[in-house]
Amino acid sequence: MIEDFLVLVPIKGDDMRRKDRAITNTEAFGILEKGEYGFLSTASVDHVPYGVPIHYCLMDRCIYFHCALEGRKINNIIANPRVSFCVVGKAEILPEKFATRYESCIVQGLASESFGEEKQSALEGMIQKYSSNYIADGLKYIEREKDKTRVFKISIESVSGKARR
Repeated sequence: MIEDFLVLVPIKGDDMRRKDRAITNTEAFGILEKGEYGFLSTASVDHVPYGVPIHYCLMDRCIYFHCALEGRKINNIIANPRVSFCVVGKAEILPEKFATRYESCIVQGLASESFGEEKQSALEGMIQKYSSNYIADGLKYIEREKDKTRVFKISIESVSGKARR
């Protein structure tokens, strides 16, 4: 499935200063799939930037995340649905080289709220990703709490990845 997606989403190497560290789409999506959390960046109606770490899952060519019923992140997405999402994979400080070994990817896309079956599937995807040994309990938790949470998706427009290995 990811291989099909990779054909549709171009790597944006033109924006990358260190082209020698660019990685393939396959590698970038591998980082995105395996990441524990990512950083969502939004901007307010007054163009004030806001970045926040979030848990997420990758499903159906989109990134899904859940949040409270209201807040700054939601206000920003309503004002400007264009977002950036960054995931850092493996990282290791190399003190003797004054450098870091790392891998990362950045996604650009449009955020929108999910409802109904899409919301349920996204919440189940989060349970599968983070609590796979507790699916039955997770489904009960979703049923109990789903009216107290909102789910958003990021429709991916582009992805780029970098690594120093």
